[in-house]
Amino acid sequence: MQQSPHTLLREAHSWVGTPYQHQATTKGAGCDCLGFIRGLYRFLHYTEPPIPTSYAPEWAELKGEDQLLNAAHQYLHEMQGLLQKPKPAEVILFRWVPQVPCKHLGFMTSKDHFIHAYEAVGVVESPLVPMWRNKIAGRFSFFSSE
Repeated sequence: MQQSPHTLLREAHSWVGTPYQHQATTKGAGCDCLGFIRGLYRFLHYTEPPIPTSYAPEWAELKGEDQLLNAAHQYLHEMQGLLQKPKPAEVILFRWVPQVPCKHLGFMTSKDHFIHAYEAVGVVESPLVPMWRNKIAGRFSFFSSE
């Protein structure tokens, strides 16, 4: 069955309230920001990309590789125009500091809100305020025709 962006938006909202659990990917039980996006991928494709090796919270700083960005290029469809506003149903990657690997990701639910998971809070919907918007390093879609 072909899923639509609208169906995926409903699925993403159903994750809100999932507790934060480092490296987990289970709606309602626990996930981190990557686990949330992996869960959406699994919902669409009934499978998920290979499980990444264990990663410490400071993995990006230790490895120096832009692993999140590389994986997004491999499994998702890049949206053109990084400076354009992200659209609903897009995956957005964040870079805390310029020239440092991406370290966080979320899923756009409207033109100015996104869902993401972070420590001590879990999966929440947040406004895409300038503090977040200015850290966007990539925009991707699960769908090739967007």
